[in-house]
Amino acid sequence: MATIDQQEELVQRIREGRKQIEKQLEKTIIGQKDVIEQLLISLFSGAHCLITGAPGLAKTLLVRSLAQVFHLDFRRIQFTPDLMPADITGTEILEQTEDGRRRMTFVKGPIFANVVLADEINRTPPKTQAALLEAMQEHQVTAAGQRFALPEPFFVLATQNPIEMEGTYPLPEAQLDRFMFNVHIDYLPFADELQVVLTTTAGKPEKIEPIFTGEDVLAFHQIVREVPIATEVASYAVRLVAATRTGRPEAPDFINQWVSWGAGLRAAQMLVLGSKARALLNGRSHVTIEDIDALALPVLRHRILLSYKAEAEGISVEDCVRRLQKLESLKSA
Repeated sequence: MATIDQQEELVQRIREGRKQIEKQLEKTIIGQKDVIEQLLISLFSGAHCLITGAPGLAKTLLVRSLAQVFHLDFRRIQFTPDLMPADITGTEILEQTEDGRRRMTFVKGPIFANVVLADEINRTPPKTQAALLEAMQEHQVTAAGQRFALPEPFFVLATQNPIEMEGTYPLPEAQLDRFMFNVHIDYLPFADELQVVLTTTAGKPEKIEPIFTGEDVLAFHQIVREVPIATEVASYAVRLVAATRTGRPEAPDFINQWVSWGAGLRAAQMLVLGSKARALLNGRSHVTIEDIDALALPVLRHRILLSYKAEAEGISVEDCVRRLQKLESLKSA
C-alpha cells in the first residue's frame, strides 16, 4: 500500500503524463482522441481491450505506439485461419543436453510479452482464439502440465475486422467478456485524413520517446483501484448493467424486445474500474456519473446480444445503451 505522499505523487504523474503521452502519440497518430483515451484507461486499469475497425485505420500502429510510450515489451501475433494454439502460447521441443541426453524443453511463444497485439483476432477459428483465455484471466500459460507466469504488466490489445467481412469468426462470449472495452475506430474526418496523407507521404515520422516504465504502470494499477467512488454512483453503474438483462424486473420493455442476452457482473466491475481511471486522467480524484456514462458504450457493446427483432428493425446496441442512459429512474433509484 502506497503512502499518502506516494499516492499524491502518482496521481500528479498520471495527470501530467496524459498530456505527455498524447504529445508523443501525435507523432504517429492523428485524431482518434476518444480511442486513445479508452486505450489509456484500459492500460491504467490493468485490463485488456478489443479494437474494432476496417483495415487501414492505424489500429496496429496505435497499439505499437502505446507500447513504445510505456517502454513495454511488445509482440505482435498475426491471427490467420491456420494459426494453432501452440503458435501463441509456445511448444515443447526435444533438445540434446551437454551430457548427451535428450529432454523436452518448453519454448515460450509470443504471448510472453508485456503488450501482446492479437492482430485480426477474428480471422482465426475459436479453438485458437481460446488459447488466450487463460493468459488473459490468470496471467499464466499452462503447457505440458506446467504453469508459466507471464511478465507483468500484461495486456492483450486485440484488433478485429467488422464481423460482416468475409473470412471472420465471431469471438466466443466468454472471451469477449474478458475485454474491458470494445473500442470502435471509424474513418477520420476530412481534415484529419488529409493531414495523415500529407504527413505519411512526406518522410519518416518522429521517434516516440518512452515516458513511463512497466513499474510505473503497475503502480498506476494500484492507485486507480484506490480512487473513491460514492455508493450512489456505483449503484447507478450496477443498475445500468442490470437493466440490460431480459426478464428481470429492472429491464425496460424495449430491452425485453430487443435484447437476447444482457451483460454480466464483469461489465459492472469494468465500468466502475474504468471510470476510476478516467477520473484520474481528467484531473479528478473521485468518480462521477458522467464517467460512468462516458464508458457505458465501450463496456457494454460487446456484452449485449441483440434479438432478431432488433436486427430486423435496424436497432443497434448503441441505441439500447443510449435509451437506458436517458432513463432517470436508473440514476435516481
